Amino acid sequence: MPPERDFDNRIVCFAQGYVLAISLFFIKIVESLAQRQWTWTTILQLSIALIILFRAIGLATLASLPVLVLTVFCNAPLAKLHHKFHSKLMGAQDERLKASSEALVNMKVLKLYAWETHFKNAIEKLRNVELKLLFAVLLRKTYVVFLFWTSPVMVSAASFLACYLLKIPLHASNVFTFVATLRVVQELITGIPDVIAVIIQAKVSFARIRKFLETPELHSSNFNNRGINDNLKGSVLIKSADFSWEGNESKPTLRNINLDVKHGQKVAICGEVGSGKSTLLATILGE
Repeated sequence: MPPERDFDNRIVCFAQGYVLAISLFFIKIVESLAQRQWTWTTILQLSIALIILFRAIGLATLASLPVLVLTVFCNAPLAKLHHKFHSKLMGAQDERLKASSEALVNMKVLKLYAWETHFKNAIEKLRNVELKLLFAVLLRKTYVVFLFWTSPVMVSAASFLACYLLKIPLHASNVFTFVATLRVVQELITGIPDVIAVIIQAKVSFARIRKFLETPELHSSNFNNRGINDNLKGSVLIKSADFSWEGNESKPTLRNINLDVKHGQKVAICGEVGSGKSTLLATILGE
């Protein structure tokens, strides 16, 4: 009796375009790892900048803290929306890649049956859905960029207003120190949206890679342990069998299949597109 083998279910559950996009997912994760160093250095530089501002204008620095806290709280729902639409965008890209790959692989069939226009319209329809989601993602990113680019201006306005209300004198020494430090803070803050976008993309990519790797294996024990006959000698024998894909057992894809292929015979499987030729081959392979 041949040993039991496990066939990969990933080729069944995922489109070819999804598999090709796995490399892109890893690139996103690597980019996010490179941004981790930027994260802790930014926190350190912001802390030092706040200390310098406090030494320059005193208690007026505390007026900038509510602005920074408000910026973070306003960014939280925007980041969630960005994550949501980015996940939908990746799904739309999978559908488009699946259709494009199918059209390229079956180019001869498309030319033979003059289906170019039909597939073109189908791919363009999927592309339009992808463009709408891409616009939604970029729109949310625009909100985040606007929020963080305006926050340094609000910080300076709040600090100068606090200096005026607290009667803190402003001289050339502390004003120039404040402006120079604020410029450093502005450069740090304006880079935060890009970091957030990279982290969100990496999170989505990691979830999709994990889903791909956690796909259960197909067990071919039913094919190897039933109907074993030593007299067949490499033949393929199927009698009145029904077959279905994993996860859709209640609705057989192939019904009442009878096939007897002797050793050394050559068999051609013919039929229209979608009639089940590839499914029959997958059945013979145990997939």
